[in-house]
Amino acid sequence: MDRVFVCSCFGVTEEQVKKHAEAGACTPRQIASACKAGTDCGGCVRRIQALLGRGACPRRELADQGEPALARLTPAAELPGAA
Repeated sequence: MDRVFVCSCFGVTEEQVKKHAEAGACTPRQIASACKAGTDCGGCVRRIQALLGRGACPRRELADQGEPALARLTPAAELPGAA
């Protein structure tokens, strides 16, 4: 399988970012909380934004209400295909 890296600093792939998004991460900051992507040099933040798109976010309502929007996200190490 071809791995396309989004974040070279932490070895995070497009597939991992997409899985975090499917699990509810809606913003680059939420992706960073889940797998550290975008927290070192920052060069991948625009790519993460592009992968997330501008679609509806099921967890945004929770965050707007003060609820922990990422409480149920799977840590990167537990995602299938994690190195």
